[in-house]
Amino acid sequence: MILGALFLGAAIPAPAQAEPLYPWPDPDPFYLAPPDLGVLRPGDVVRTRRIDTWMYANSDGWQIAFRSTNSTGHPILAVTTVLLPRGVANPPLVSYQAIVNSLGTKCAPSRSLFNLELQESPGLYLGLQRGWAVSVPDHLGPTGAYGAAKLGGMITLDSVRAVQRVAELGLSHSPVALAGYSGGGMASAWAAALAPSYAPELKLDAVVAGGIPADLEQMAQGLGFNPHPGFGLAFAAAIGLEREYPEQLPISSQLNATGLWLREWMSNECRRFLLFHGAFRSAGQLAASTSLMASSGAHQVLRDNSLRYFEGVPTAPLYLWHGTLDGLTPFDSVAETAHRYCAAGARLTFVPYEISEHMTTAVVGFPDAYEYVAARFRGEPAPTRC
Repeated sequence: MILGALFLGAAIPAPAQAEPLYPWPDPDPFYLAPPDLGVLRPGDVVRTRRIDTWMYANSDGWQIAFRSTNSTGHPILAVTTVLLPRGVANPPLVSYQAIVNSLGTKCAPSRSLFNLELQESPGLYLGLQRGWAVSVPDHLGPTGAYGAAKLGGMITLDSVRAVQRVAELGLSHSPVALAGYSGGGMASAWAAALAPSYAPELKLDAVVAGGIPADLEQMAQGLGFNPHPGFGLAFAAAIGLEREYPEQLPISSQLNATGLWLREWMSNECRRFLLFHGAFRSAGQLAASTSLMASSGAHQVLRDNSLRYFEGVPTAPLYLWHGTLDGLTPFDSVAETAHRYCAAGARLTFVPYEISEHMTTAVVGFPDAYEYVAARFRGEPAPTRC
């Protein structure tokens, strides 16, 4: 989730003004927004369908299209996929926000759960094996707005509302938890912070989030101008944020011909493609202008999507974990956010691990995080560990 591509540095003549490049729309009419979407409430169900969950044994599947809200307050259609464990009456519900470091509609969980693109899909069994229903929202929204953290939080909350409103699922009174790591942790943590104002009627029994990119501005500055193995994700996040904030963050107008070519090459692709084709590139190779470096609007977009600067405090029981030496998502921004939550009286358990590799911390931390969820589902009081 590095955003160093915002800080392009080069002195190459700029091409003509370029507009944001959006992904190809999914051809399935299930994903098509109805003309009256704006009259619906956030979380209202637009349509549902049964699906074949052949990859997930002993489960039944549904997909729900529902009304949500984008970062500028306009209605959007969003989708979530629900896996129900067979033979379990009235299961608890876990909304699992996957790591979707991607730009194409084919990469959204409603597709990637079944096309082998979602690398976390085996981990969904952890919830199903416990007898929990698992909902996996497409939290980047219909335009693949990778990096738009606030958007992910709102879609996550609306997905829970939608699941509760589908009577056939029988989950309207089930206890609810949110879970995710990295980009999925960012969506989960934003949902927790937004819930008191955006969805005050929702009762969240637990939120567990790890490896959160909590300060996008800090991450952008930390990337620098040298070639970087993760530059493909940085560049993709810049493209994704431009899709959500085209006026404040006109990234495409800053690109030279090489940058525009790479943008088009990546605009419908998923995580592995982005990493491979962006590896060891740099912002300086793709830039035609440095004007965004001085743009207050661009910096505000980063802050508006950084949990570190969002004043809201979660009221749901919260479990955060993070590697103290994480080289991808800095520890200090998460620690500062956690300490602010604790000072405000949040029911928070904050667990640091002395680990540097980003995904290793996910593997190490998820078992205890799910035990925290299970304890809340049993009705045990949430501990505080700051």
